[in-house]
Amino acid sequence: MASRPAWRRSGATILSALTLVLMLSSAVLIGTGPVSAQTDTQAATQNPQFLKLSIDGVTPTAVTTTTEPTVTVTGTVANVGDRPVADIAVRLQRAPAVDSSEALRTSLDLYQGEFDTVGPFVHVASNLQQGEQTQFTLSLPLRSQTDRSLDIAEPGVYPMLVNVNGTPDYGGEARLDDARFLLPVLGLPQAEGATDAAPQGSDSASATAPVPPDTSNPVPVTMLWPLADKPRLAAGIPGSINEKVRLVDDDLARSLSQGGRLHELLAAAEFATEPDVDRDGELTDSMCLAIDPDLLITASNMARGYVVVDNPANPTGPTHEGDGSDAATAWLQRLESLAQRMCVIALPFAQVDLAALSTVDDESLTSSALLAPADIVDPILGVTSVRNVTWPDAGLLDENSAQMLHELGPATTLLAANAVEATPAPGRKVTVMGDDENALDAALFDVSAAAALAAVGSTPQTPSYVPEQARYDLDRDSRAARLQDALGAVTWRTLQKTDGGNRTGDRSMLIVPPQQWSADGDEAATVLSTVSTLLRSGLATPQPLATIVAEQPTTPDVADLVYPQRAILDGIPESVELGVEAQTSRIDELLATLVEDPQVPLTPKQFMAPLYEDLLRAMSLSNRRDKGSSDAMDGGAAGAMDQAAHTRVSNVTTAIDNMYQAVTILAPGGVYTLASEQSPLLLVARNDLPVGITVELQVDAPEEMQITDIGPQQLPPRGSRSLQVPAEISDSRTMVVSFSLTTENGQNLGEQTSVTVRSNAYGQALAIITAGAGVLLLFLAGRRLWHRFRGQPDRADEGYQRP
Repeated sequence: MASRPAWRRSGATILSALTLVLMLSSAVLIGTGPVSAQTDTQAATQNPQFLKLSIDGVTPTAVTTTTEPTVTVTGTVANVGDRPVADIAVRLQRAPAVDSSEALRTSLDLYQGEFDTVGPFVHVASNLQQGEQTQFTLSLPLRSQTDRSLDIAEPGVYPMLVNVNGTPDYGGEARLDDARFLLPVLGLPQAEGATDAAPQGSDSASATAPVPPDTSNPVPVTMLWPLADKPRLAAGIPGSINEKVRLVDDDLARSLSQGGRLHELLAAAEFATEPDVDRDGELTDSMCLAIDPDLLITASNMARGYVVVDNPANPTGPTHEGDGSDAATAWLQRLESLAQRMCVIALPFAQVDLAALSTVDDESLTSSALLAPADIVDPILGVTSVRNVTWPDAGLLDENSAQMLHELGPATTLLAANAVEATPAPGRKVTVMGDDENALDAALFDVSAAAALAAVGSTPQTPSYVPEQARYDLDRDSRAARLQDALGAVTWRTLQKTDGGNRTGDRSMLIVPPQQWSADGDEAATVLSTVSTLLRSGLATPQPLATIVAEQPTTPDVADLVYPQRAILDGIPESVELGVEAQTSRIDELLATLVEDPQVPLTPKQFMAPLYEDLLRAMSLSNRRDKGSSDAMDGGAAGAMDQAAHTRVSNVTTAIDNMYQAVTILAPGGVYTLASEQSPLLLVARNDLPVGITVELQVDAPEEMQITDIGPQQLPPRGSRSLQVPAEISDSRTMVVSFSLTTENGQNLGEQTSVTVRSNAYGQALAIITAGAGVLLLFLAGRRLWHRFRGQPDRADEGYQRP
């Protein structure tokens, strides 16, 4: 991942007399005058960083007509260099208001000289030793007629910068670091010290009066509220009725408990949509819970009791009891209650990579990923979710994945605005596949706003749809600064006007955090509070997701899809896809031979479904775009997820191997003796699976043995069945006959068994002996009659005398 410009990564530090002379001759390092980015970059690249500045908080997070007229920033300055730094001072600066969606990200990379409205320096510390840090507070009026201020005269989203100067040992005074954030100004309160409360626009207003926002054309707003987690169930464990599920770790228990991520995300939504808080129900109407069915399956099983495996690579190995059953039960109950009063959609199973899913191209796997989720979510929560909506975790579709969705029927997918050619305005709906009533349409969301929301929280991420020129190292920004960037991005569209004063025509706003969002309770509450403020102030109006699904595209033309190289790099590796494809076909073939038994509560689909789901989990995009995911070779997030995916595929492979081995022919032992040449062979077929199965008997016998095909045979669950195999043997020799079982489609089951067969019949030798004896008897009888006819004594009668 590309970093922000080097001048931002470290301050300009003076380490030589020549640099000191240059610094003293130019005020740009401590003043406001412009300087070339190249010069600043070169200086920062050549010199180490001495101070690190981070933003701890901004008050107010969003300025309105009722907030305080002063912006207060708290932060921390830390000495991260190799020497003491003296005379440390900070000041607040701002740049002109953001004028485009793209600038919501690129404005944070502006050269510091473009933040040309500056406040006074505030002394922070006389000296900071190595490893020491100190906190500071900066306050500056939004506007003032007497004192220095931010000089903000109208609503907008403003890039802000906090600059820190200091003097390192052996050097001179220099700008050593800065931190940036966006400040959304939804309206201006009365200027500090002013007494005129009449709002601007009225006849009696003054230059210091409050400035309300223009609410003549509110923006329709829809917000998705995702509840998802990384796959937690141990792979390779088939379905059962009474056995406890196995988890690879117990992190989900902590996430569902008080203070955990999922607990706090749910709590924030609960509070913000309470009738006493959301009195008009506008926020509730605009929100839609987006729920991962894999999370619900896991939490529901946790509520019934579960165990945690000691080694995820050995899912059937030693375990210990999990301690999150109560937390899972309580969380599910709260989620069910919230879902009753608001929109719900089901996410694709386990945040599966739709590009990889379309490459595998298996009907059963596709159904499990895209059709089954709603049928999982609805009964667990007791709701009817919005159907025919697919939100890809990547926010992108390639041609194959779009074709896959199109074949499932008419649907709406939620994509980034730059996922299609010509980049229509966010909020628009376009057709991306097909031109009939079964067309696949896409509702587009703003790239900058979604990217800013993805950076909020403990695990910031950069989505695949973010252009390369807008990508930067998220480590440089504190959590508070990233939250401010998100608030600015979310509010920006509601504040825009055209030159004529009328807002743009296409302004519908779809607010889309990442599916696995790492925001904590306070951050989530702040985002919801800001959206609620937009609705209450009249800048926005609620637009239910169902309205977006029902509306027609703004143009009949079919838009071309864009799938950037970054999405391929962030996606599932080909080795995992090949492994999934191989095992999916084996599951399909085995499932086709399993049969339902009315006496057994476990059905074949219930038995095999977890294995399909395990393969979907192996193709999950969860955590693949987290900070450090590009360092896969160094054990980064993507590398760890690749390893986890391969482990899942390996565990599923082992489980399927065991299933195929669980159905076999039992070796009779010893020599099998037939009573006659047409005696049947008696065999025993054993099925150790908990569901019934239909098998075919395969026989490899010598030519002298003719075996009659007994056709398909059904074996009971966890039971055996005797098989009578008609056989006809034309040889009395001892023969070796091999038996094996296969599925009806020819897949081998169990091990081949060899049986030694011996028949008591003489077979061909007996026939020859009998024929020879008959011929000899006829010859001797004829000879005797011949002699008697001629009156000649027969030698056989010699010594014989009549009585």
